[in-house]
Amino acid sequence: MLCREMRVLVVEDQERLARAVAEGLRREGMAVDLSLDGADALSHVDLNPYDVIVLDRDLPGVHGDQVCRRIAEQHPEIRVLMLTAASTISERVEGLELGADDYLPKPFEFAELVARVRALGRRAGPATPTKLRRGEMQLDPARRVAFRGSRSLNLTPKEFSLLEYLLAADGRVVSAEELLAKVWDEAADPFTSTVKTTVARLRAKLGEPPVIETVREAGYRI
Repeated sequence: MLCREMRVLVVEDQERLARAVAEGLRREGMAVDLSLDGADALSHVDLNPYDVIVLDRDLPGVHGDQVCRRIAEQHPEIRVLMLTAASTISERVEGLELGADDYLPKPFEFAELVARVRALGRRAGPATPTKLRRGEMQLDPARRVAFRGSRSLNLTPKEFSLLEYLLAADGRVVSAEELLAKVWDEAADPFTSTVKTTVARLRAKLGEPPVIETVREAGYRI
């Protein structure tokens, strides 16, 4: 899946670290929500279609172990990357036995965190081609580059993720609601025209003839 349709929840009680991780993942083109405690994390999981959860094990209130176990039982399709200051093998094994899919000890390098999140994202859904192609359009999710014919496209992270999602849909009509849920995060206002505005900007950059079709009262497709 790489970054296509990847929605991530970062659960970390150290707010400064949590916001830094969330902002870094957003710069990688992911839609990221944030929780600072276990109870709030479980509420988020019940409401939103996450692909990966970056979960601090040592949470106040509802412990990270409980959060992990609940996700494994009720949302087995979601992949969990557990973070902890614990470094012994037995503690890592214990975390994995709770239902975590991967384990990253603190402190960590951000590049490794991104690589692990992307790897889990690929496991969270059906396999995606290394490169996406449709007509003149070509997009490489790993290199974060897109072309129309031989022309390189200068896209913002959100425009890139939107184009990636539409190309990956392979001709399927995608509603504005689906795009908002999968390409944006919970900070996006569902009553705004943010999807329509971003589609308009992307269309202008793609040029003529039009690539993105608007299907009346249904959504968009390429």
